[in-house]
Amino acid sequence: MRTRVVWASFAGAMTLVTGALFVLGGNETGPMTGRTITPLVDINTPRSMESIFTPAQAIEPGRWDAIVIHHTGEPSGSPASIDATHRGQGLAGLGYHFVIGNGVQMGDGEVHAGFRWVDQLAGAHVAGPAGAEWNRNSIGVALVGNGDRRPFTDTQINRLVVLVSELARRLDIPSDRIYLHTDLAAVSNPGRYFETSALTRMTDLIDR
Repeated sequence: MRTRVVWASFAGAMTLVTGALFVLGGNETGPMTGRTITPLVDINTPRSMESIFTPAQAIEPGRWDAIVIHHTGEPSGSPASIDATHRGQGLAGLGYHFVIGNGVQMGDGEVHAGFRWVDQLAGAHVAGPAGAEWNRNSIGVALVGNGDRRPFTDTQINRLVVLVSELARRLDIPSDRIYLHTDLAAVSNPGRYFETSALTRMTDLIDR
């Protein structure tokens, strides 16, 4: 009997927590998603990459037409900590669709697919006057770390190349629609230490 009471209390608490998650970015208040910020898709090997193409909400053909690469700006981070930071900035939860860890709080090269990808929702990752339009139709991928302070790990970059090129190939996004955040807004992101050769590697994989 006591066990049933405990589980009922836990379920009620989780309902309240998940009910507080909104699905739109910016300062808007959107419908509630019911999703938590725990990793819903973890990609730790190339073989498991297929799992990102079967999110809870089916991917609508033509839904995504660009990919934007970011850094988180902090030396460490997890989906939960980044979600909390974004909420503190007035966003409705984790603004990126994907986060790639650097070995601190997340595994090195671990990929987290956030609720915006799982539910196929607009992101909240591009800044500036044109941000709203980019956020509606572009996939936001963030590397944990600050590219103005130090390079990203080799594992992070390798996983980024595989993830972005596979997204582009499978979703028919041309290689010239893959951007760094700094290409779209007046920010230094993903920073001066980002290896631009990674973009060439992505293009080779996409166009081959």
